[in-house]
Amino acid sequence: MENLWAPWRIDYILSTKPKGCIFCDKPAEKKDEDNYILYRGKYHFIILNAFPYNNGHMMVVPYRHTATLAAWAPEEQQEMMQLADLCVELLKKTMQPDGFNLGINMGLVGGAGIADHIHMHIVPRWNGDTNFMPVLSDTRVISEALQATYGKLKEALKELKIHQ
Repeated sequence: MENLWAPWRIDYILSTKPKGCIFCDKPAEKKDEDNYILYRGKYHFIILNAFPYNNGHMMVVPYRHTATLAAWAPEEQQEMMQLADLCVELLKKTMQPDGFNLGINMGLVGGAGIADHIHMHIVPRWNGDTNFMPVLSDTRVISEALQATYGKLKEALKELKIHQ
């Protein structure tokens, strides 16, 4: 069994969180590039994870502040999956990963860093991407700045002719 170790995440999990909800606040600011919001759909948006497990780690987040999938309309469910698929296509086009992890962490015990606002993670994976750095030195290697990754993905979005 292969494991994806992310011991640095505990710093984020235990840190003091700002007031409010970042998943509500960021899209309301209308500063998509500064906030790494890549795409806005009708019910959800795509944002780069500011604390990524790997380069290109994105999230699909509903605009609606909710902690569960309960009572979602079929079109909300459908858009989340469509945007997750769009994330996979963008990452294939720009970063050529060997695979992906897609998932929703519900509740603090389930691993959710932001438990009150559900979101889906899309994490690109490469053969051998789990290495000795996080295991031995509690250090992660993210080889590209978020701004550079954002630029690549935004350009690929234009090439796919996805309209917002």
